[in-house]
This record gives sequence, structure tokens and C-alpha cells, in this order.
Amino acid sequence: MTDVLIIGSGPAGYTAAIYAARAGRSAKIITGRQQGGQLMITSFIENYPGFADPIHGPELMDQMRLQSEKAGAEIICDSIKSVDFSKRPFICVGESGTSYEGKTVVIAVGANAKWLGTPGEKKYLGSGVSACATCDGFFFRNKNVAVIGGGNAAVEEAIYLTNFAKSVTLIHRRDQLRAEKIMQTRLLENSKISVMWNTKVVDILGDDNVVKELLLSNTKDNTETKKSIDGVFVAIGHQPATAIFAGQLEIDENGYVVTDKISCRTSVDGVFAAGDVCDPHYRQAVVSAGQCCMAAMDADKFLSINC
Repeated sequence: MTDVLIIGSGPAGYTAAIYAARAGRSAKIITGRQQGGQLMITSFIENYPGFADPIHGPELMDQMRLQSEKAGAEIICDSIKSVDFSKRPFICVGESGTSYEGKTVVIAVGANAKWLGTPGEKKYLGSGVSACATCDGFFFRNKNVAVIGGGNAAVEEAIYLTNFAKSVTLIHRRDQLRAEKIMQTRLLENSKISVMWNTKVVDILGDDNVVKELLLSNTKDNTETKKSIDGVFVAIGHQPATAIFAGQLEIDENGYVVTDKISCRTSVDGVFAAGDVCDPHYRQAVVSAGQCCMAAMDADKFLSINC
């Protein structure tokens, strides 16, 4: 039994643990399969407050883990496979077979970027392949980059990258974009951006260290071409890790946990959610951390009233 049971690590989970523990509550973090979350595959981070020099994603997560442990939180390497939020205390069962009970639960499992699934994509992740222009765009100053996708996220990424890149090529497998019309207009009017229609990425190629080119295929006639490129940004969507909460919590049509607009409360009293698992818009570490500070404070208030 613990006062605040936190599902998921990363900047969200660790922040929740720090605030819960400092409030005098017992706190356990169930890390998930990838302890530290998506920042464990992020090379350099330059936009997290408090670090004048770039810091490696794994290094930042290590510091946050140590800080949460120093505050008094317990960290457990397990992954939750099922939950029962029908009554308190809440029960969460790990893949290890262990059952964890919490007087409150904070969900901080995040969302995972959707990937193309090509061999080169995995090989060059963090070495020319990214799913976050805000995180990594700066490293491609005066370089030629490509953005894969056709929705709002892809268009926003492409426009943002023109602040740094020499040129941006948007690659879309169809002949029209899904993005909002105003975003399409901004994209097509930007002199730094060109669009390759009816084109899909077959693979991402390079040397032993960095991306060098894309192997492309025309979706109409299947002809293949190669395009020289310095960086690739995959923007085909995100998938929140909410499958285990189906039927337990209110989840929207896109799979995100629904929370109260002015707090981190979910549809179940005593269960809170924060970060990418309920935020389809910002997807930034500092936002996730701030929201999980709120979630931990909400949990503390709930415990003061109900337990």
C-alpha cells in the first residue's frame, strides 16, 4: 500500500514522486518498460530550464531519478499490465505478477511517437532521425531536412524547422494534406519548404554515424529514387499508452485520458493523469513535469480530505 502510486517514469513520473514525497506522502514509481521515458532516446536537450549547456536525455532522467529517490520515493522496475479503479484502494498489477495498491494513482505513462518501421529509422534514431522538431531542430542549422507526414503536426514541424534549416522537404504519401487549410497555406507560401507528393519512405540510409539520404517510392507508379538529406523528422502522429485504462477511465476518441480542465483529475476520484498521456498538443518534457507537479498536489489534497 502506498499513498501515491505513480505509473510511468520520465519527467512526469519523477516530478510527481518528488512533490508527493516532499508533501510527506509515501510514493512509489512503477517505471514501465523504458525507465525514463522518451527522453532516454533523446540525444541533447537544450530547452529544459536550469541547464545552460546541452544535457543528454538519459543524463537528465538520471538526475531526476536520483532527486526523486532522495526525496523519499521508491522506484520499482516493473510495467503495469492491468488496473482496477472500481474501488479504493486502487489495484495495479505488474508484468512481474506483483499487485500494487495505491490510495491514489497518478498516471504518467506518456505517449509514443508513431514510426515508419524502416530499418534505417531505428539505426539512426538520435543520429539524424527524430520525432520532435522542437527538441532537435537546432542541431540542423543550415542543413537540408525532411519531414514525413501530412497532418497538422507534420506541417507545424516543417514550418518550425525553417527557423534553422537551409531547406525543408515535406514528404507525403498522398496528393493532398490533412492539415488545416490555414496551415497548408502557410506551408506552401514558405520559400524554404518544398513538398513531395505521392511519395513514401522506403528506408533511411547513411554511413556508420549519420543520415545521408532517403530511399523513396512513388505511390502511383512505384518508381524508386534517392534524395540526399541531413536529417529526418517523422511526424505521423503519437499514440498515448492508454490501452490498459480502457473501461476504467474516460478516454477520448484519440486515446488520450480525459482530465478536468483546471486540474489533473480523471473521471475516477483519486486517479490523476498528467503529461503526454492526456496532452496531445505540447508534448514537451517541461510541460509534462509541470502537469505532474499539479497531479501530485491534487493527490495530496485528495488524501487530506478522504484518507
